[in-house]
Amino acid sequence: MSSEEYKKAKQNYFDKLQKAKEIDFKFTTVSGEDVKPLYTPDDIEKIDYLKYLNFPGEYPYTRGIHLNGYRGKIWTMRQFAGFGAPEDTNQRFKYLLEHGQTGLSVAFDLPTLMGWDSDAAMSEGEVGICGVSVSSLHDMEVLFDGIPLDKVSTSMTINSPAAMIFAFYLAVAKKQGVGFDKLRGTLQNDILKEYIAQKEFIFPPRPSMRIITDMIEYCTNEVPQWNPVSISGYHIREAGSTAEQELAYTLADGFAYIEACLERGMDIDSFAPRLSFFFNSHLDFFEEIAKYRAARRIYAKRLKEKYGAKNPRSWWLRFHTQTAGCTLTAQQPENNIVRTAFQAMAAVLGGTQSLHTNSMDETLALPGEKAVKIALRTQQLLAYETGIINTVDPLGGSYFVESLTNKMEEEANKIFEQIDALGGVIPAIETGYFQKEIANSAYRYQLELEKKEKIIVGVNEFVEDETKIDIPILQISPEVEAYQKKRMAELRQSRNQQAVQNSLKKISETAANGNNIMPVLIEAAENYVTLGEMVEGLKLHFGTYEEAVVF
Repeated sequence: MSSEEYKKAKQNYFDKLQKAKEIDFKFTTVSGEDVKPLYTPDDIEKIDYLKYLNFPGEYPYTRGIHLNGYRGKIWTMRQFAGFGAPEDTNQRFKYLLEHGQTGLSVAFDLPTLMGWDSDAAMSEGEVGICGVSVSSLHDMEVLFDGIPLDKVSTSMTINSPAAMIFAFYLAVAKKQGVGFDKLRGTLQNDILKEYIAQKEFIFPPRPSMRIITDMIEYCTNEVPQWNPVSISGYHIREAGSTAEQELAYTLADGFAYIEACLERGMDIDSFAPRLSFFFNSHLDFFEEIAKYRAARRIYAKRLKEKYGAKNPRSWWLRFHTQTAGCTLTAQQPENNIVRTAFQAMAAVLGGTQSLHTNSMDETLALPGEKAVKIALRTQQLLAYETGIINTVDPLGGSYFVESLTNKMEEEANKIFEQIDALGGVIPAIETGYFQKEIANSAYRYQLELEKKEKIIVGVNEFVEDETKIDIPILQISPEVEAYQKKRMAELRQSRNQQAVQNSLKKISETAANGNNIMPVLIEAAENYVTLGEMVEGLKLHFGTYEEAVVF
């Protein structure tokens, strides 16, 4: 077809399109971006294939970081697991591994996430409720009893007290006789997004950045296969951000960690290959795919062109994905199975390296065994029955997807400029920039739901009269808290008290003198210093953080 024939055919189509009736619906993405009725070659005419897309496994990795995609290795299938006492979660881990899961992902309870011991006053009523309770090396020993740490990849969702939890994990590895060079896994350890979205912070931003830089440096030298930080957009999206905000804020946080390590004097190629990312997979199918593709391109360009990384692996944006918990509904909870399947497919078509699929009951409680198995089977069905692993980046070249990918990159760059104008990520946190922007986005979306401009099946449309939820719900017994308190009392009586005091003194001294904090935390863990005690020792020097009020 000649150029003139194409133009004439296109004009004829759009003339007819203007007269066509449309349903009463708001044709925008979940993030509020207008979507045109049709995308054509004109929408991607300015794309230089080799510069902006290239082949899979080739810079800038828009089409994926691996040459042969999932034909070479299927993504790691993880299920978030953690509840009750360490014994309870240990049994769940073994159950999941027996049913084909290929990596462990640990959820901790609120006291652990906040750095409180299970017998602390602030922990009352929360022990083991939203995750597993871990207050000491002994708890971590029980958690991984019978699970060889050199054979599994472990992901741990922990942030403010991540250094202490990692110290417990490393101490368990030593007890198992596993060399640190054999350990594979990821710590979330992304404190910046805590200030931005999730709010589980302890220390102020600047000392928190020091701890994370210490951990990256330590892992680079001692635990080379470990990902010391998983820069997380997941919780930013769960807090109500748009896809563009999730993308930009997450990458901005990642760049802040990189710059902190460079200021420490580390070589970019010594640590960048072990940085990883963690994204949300929301319900706007094509927008999510475009987000992942844009993320890879932006990151590769920044690492190569701004930070001067020479190793191509430093240019790779490797990421884990979790389906969107905020989209799950208590109403008609079986619908969550379908939502999760679509979200998981978007993550896979976007090129994720590992994936967690939410269970249908997670809006009601921690997931039960049947719900977890269905969520895991969803990933296995995707991998082995749908055919989407057969070719790399099957949506590459789509006029719509490529146009969305370009738009994502453009919007992210605008947001980077706003953050830079405020002085960087930490000043932007301190002034409340991120918090206000996310709140505004969440408010816009809520208004759309209330006006029924956007539909959530079973919530604001297709509603049913439900008097009871007909699925089993996991209940955490109050006995868990009593059991953990008893364990803590026995630990405090049986350990070497002088060794504990010596360790706490070293922690306080190291916080003050600026040396790497990890060796003294590992020694403290081996002396059965508790999580809460370590945190309190650091508070003496670092203090605590209170967020500024933003209206």
